[in-house]
Amino acid sequence: MMNLAADSAPHTPGPSLSARITGPLSSLFSLLYRLIMGSLGLIFDPLQKLIGTKAMPYLFVIPNLVLFIIFALIPIFMNFVYAVTGGTALLPANRPYIGLQNFNALLTCGNFLDPNSCVADLFWRGVMNTIVYVIVEVGLLLVLAMITALILNRQIIARGFFRSIFFYPTLLSSVVVALLWKWVLQRNGILNGALDSLGIPTINFLFESDWARLATIIVGLWASLGFYTLILLAGLQAIPALLYEAAVIDGASRRQQFQYITLPLMRPTLYIVFLLAFVGAVQVFEHAFVLTDGGPGTATFYIMHYVFNTAFAGGGPGGRNFGLATAATLLVAVVLVAVTLLQRWVSRNASDDYST
Repeated sequence: MMNLAADSAPHTPGPSLSARITGPLSSLFSLLYRLIMGSLGLIFDPLQKLIGTKAMPYLFVIPNLVLFIIFALIPIFMNFVYAVTGGTALLPANRPYIGLQNFNALLTCGNFLDPNSCVADLFWRGVMNTIVYVIVEVGLLLVLAMITALILNRQIIARGFFRSIFFYPTLLSSVVVALLWKWVLQRNGILNGALDSLGIPTINFLFESDWARLATIIVGLWASLGFYTLILLAGLQAIPALLYEAAVIDGASRRQQFQYITLPLMRPTLYIVFLLAFVGAVQVFEHAFVLTDGGPGTATFYIMHYVFNTAFAGGGPGGRNFGLATAATLLVAVVLVAVTLLQRWVSRNASDDYST
């Protein structure tokens, strides 16, 4: 009877394997946490008593502030110093003050539409090429990113997979992207190999001016489309679904829903995407440098390419000309600030009109 009672007693299972593993790990992490926080307490508790509670937040800001000063404010200040000094010396103390001569050299032109009439003709060739690149790149980015975001916002098969695929190129560096595409587009590359196998004449994508310009634009689109699509997708998901349901009840078509609901509510997000895309397009350099190095000729020679060549590759007058290069970057900065202020003004006026 005793054995029978013992056999009929409920059996309590022992701890599972995961519990036996996570138990000691949690205890170890708890011990490490207490040790670390105790050590920090030994430092910060007396410090808090010394400087007071209100001053403690500033203590934590100081490291970031120091990094900001070293890597942002000081380089900006040095940019102005180099722009108004001459010579090839790197140290500012060894560079003579020349005033606005670098700016005069960049802005002296008989006809601004004809780079050959300018003193710094390569700078203005870069300006012209950059303007064309910005117009095409930003325009296509806005349209394609909006279309892609609208598609990915719908209930489609494997939506998460396609979102990841579109965003993946953004994770790659510009140099890696350019090298991948260079293997595709070069004379003996994958694309020409496919064309040759189909009996189609091959194309020198990177050695003909028009094709080289198109290649830099396509590579730029491929690399950045996912990033701007993600921003627009977040804006689309912030629009209340009730608005579309009410529009459907009222008999609105998809075009009307897009025109009267999506576009007005997406306007602030589109302004942000435009500004980011504009700044990125003006600063185009890495992938164009790897793909074509500004060629053929000066077909893909952009402003940042001029800055690099002038400052570091000895392409300026008298060799490396840091003053001329920094003056060019300051002119670009003025344009970017002006466009930013204009965009803010347009955005504010548009929001006022929408609210009224």
